[in-house]
Amino acid sequence: MSKPGDRLQPLFETSVTEAAQISGQPAVSVPANIRRLFIANRGEIACRVIRSAQQMGIVTIAVYSEADRHARHVRMADEAICIGPAPALESYLVIEKIIGAATASQADAIHPGYGFLSENVDFAKACEQHGIRFIGPPPAAMAVMSSKSDAKSIMEKAGVPLLPGYHGADDNTDNLTQAAAKIGYPVILKPALGGGGKGMKIVRHESELSEAIRSAKREARSAFGDEALLLEKYLTEPRHIEVQVFADQHGHCVYLSDRDCSVQRRHQKIIEEAPAPGLSDDLRRKMGDTAVQAALAIAYVGAGTVEFLFDPDSQTYYFMEMNTRLQVEHPVTELITGQDLVQWQIHIAEGRPLPLAQADIRHQGHAIEARLYAEDTAQGFLPASGLIEFLSEPAYQHPDSNAAQPVRTRIDSGIAQGDTVTTYYDPMLAKIIAWGENRTAAIDQLQSLLAQYQLGGVQTNLPYLQRILKQDAFIQANLSTHFIEQYQDALATDPVDAFTLTTSTGLSVSVPENDLLTAAALCFRQMGSSPLSGWRLNQPARHIVTLYDAKDAPCQFWFSVDHGVTHTINLEQLCTGEENNSFASVSLTLLACHEASRSLDCHVEFLGRRKQIRLVFLADDDQVLSFYQGRQILHRLNPAHRHHENQAEDIPVAPLNGVVAEVLCHPGQQVEKDQGLVVIEAMKMEYTVRAPHAGHVDAVLVSQGTQVQHGQELVQLSPTESVNGQTQ
Repeated sequence: MSKPGDRLQPLFETSVTEAAQISGQPAVSVPANIRRLFIANRGEIACRVIRSAQQMGIVTIAVYSEADRHARHVRMADEAICIGPAPALESYLVIEKIIGAATASQADAIHPGYGFLSENVDFAKACEQHGIRFIGPPPAAMAVMSSKSDAKSIMEKAGVPLLPGYHGADDNTDNLTQAAAKIGYPVILKPALGGGGKGMKIVRHESELSEAIRSAKREARSAFGDEALLLEKYLTEPRHIEVQVFADQHGHCVYLSDRDCSVQRRHQKIIEEAPAPGLSDDLRRKMGDTAVQAALAIAYVGAGTVEFLFDPDSQTYYFMEMNTRLQVEHPVTELITGQDLVQWQIHIAEGRPLPLAQADIRHQGHAIEARLYAEDTAQGFLPASGLIEFLSEPAYQHPDSNAAQPVRTRIDSGIAQGDTVTTYYDPMLAKIIAWGENRTAAIDQLQSLLAQYQLGGVQTNLPYLQRILKQDAFIQANLSTHFIEQYQDALATDPVDAFTLTTSTGLSVSVPENDLLTAAALCFRQMGSSPLSGWRLNQPARHIVTLYDAKDAPCQFWFSVDHGVTHTINLEQLCTGEENNSFASVSLTLLACHEASRSLDCHVEFLGRRKQIRLVFLADDDQVLSFYQGRQILHRLNPAHRHHENQAEDIPVAPLNGVVAEVLCHPGQQVEKDQGLVVIEAMKMEYTVRAPHAGHVDAVLVSQGTQVQHGQELVQLSPTESVNGQTQ
């Protein structure tokens, strides 16, 4: 019988002794309890770590920038320390500030979360030098794997299959161009020290390579403090499969199943699930053993994830990278194994052996995670910012549940109502996770959770996530890293539930149910805050409610009061634009009504059907967000006040709030259509504003470092005609 900590037989011949020489692993420490834990991160991962540490009786210390002074993780922690201004380069990424705060708080250990300094070798060394345990691998082992280039060299020596490409030290444009020509396009650029999709660029033609290299280097420098790149052959239909590994300070390593993370946008995962569907038991074991061997090759310690690109046709997998930290998607592994991986990290950092041997690790059922982002999915997933004016999360179980049955629903969140989503950090707000006895049950459970999740004031990808789960290809597990591109048309919009009304002239008109119920609820509200308690006498005979869509097109509903029934109104007329259609009366009866400070819940009956709708009022009642049958739709009650000159499609404007990273043009310059003009950085990503037409640059209205707002004009551009590619 295997015992906790039993080591697997490695697939390759690198011994633990040789691995220790590679990594410079320190001697095994004597177990010592961590009593005060410093969390060098923010948002949902900081909240996640705090929760598990507090269950262990550990005092938690949070850090925060000035932008995060009132953030949820600050409120959750036992103590909190401010470390500087909002930009991460002046706060969360400053090693001296983090170490200084940890030392001042007398912390025993630092948990880095993910992102920021979690894979920074200098940070791990600084912790070691100051006598603070770093909850992660030894600095030398991290150095090997924190560089994708070095990691590929080690894996190549160990015999792990790699994609063709260039991972050498000299990543100048000439070398990368030569490598791309050798392996053929398309290729992909990746920051050597990065992760999370930041700085990754797909290049399909040689003419695009130079600009892509410059942009990737800027993003890598901004997000990770290093601009080194590597280049790989870009596979067209792969799956992204990763394996969770854990190693202790005694030379033992195990894997805890695998995950499929193929559904991505901008090379960043948005849906993850465990175990990866469709793998044979033999292939699953082989990938797990390969991941363990990768960890043993460098005497790894702690939580790590070995990522592979998998070709379903050939059943072949290729090593991509090893993330030397806890992954965003670790909850799906926790739900199928019943283990708390943060507590595993803490135990291992204390010098204790792994809690389980490989033979003792079991997984049950299936789990799926959806990442909730503040972003505009209709505009290329541009990050969004603003005030969270309303938040209602469905009931869920924390990972500390003591129930005999597995945790079926879970939300890892870093937000609360009243928080402000800024442009300084990653736009992920929460992770919504569901477990089921099988994959179908997990999908159903997650769909139910998403339908109950309500957030107002900031645009999110919530409706988009719902549409992904409804796609036949997703349900059938036909997955690839290009899933979003393949189904982008079907994912762009959600079919609207509507019913047909017949006008007095016999014309049939389709009316969206959400619009009618929103207008009816607003009409009930006009008639008094508590209509069911008895309407006031002398009510107007007619109530008019006008809703405006995103293009300012009005939809006007006319209601009259049925004085014979105290809480019934009749739809008299609907005017859409210039059309005017008179309806035969349709009665809507209010069954129940509850109004809070910013919301209105109505139960309405019409055409023999009972419907429930919630309205949340935003922006001083100028906008209303309706929640109906799991959908969220934003309505405006007045035409938008637009700066018309900046809304014209032929003017270069900022597509989002952010900071100007680079100006690519100058006054007097002639530019072609789609030529890059200004690069804007927001939420750790870059966005190039391109010329809407060929023209003459009259003036550049911003400079590097300028803070810009959504819709702000960036460049004054006079139109010129382009003939055969030449500006006239």
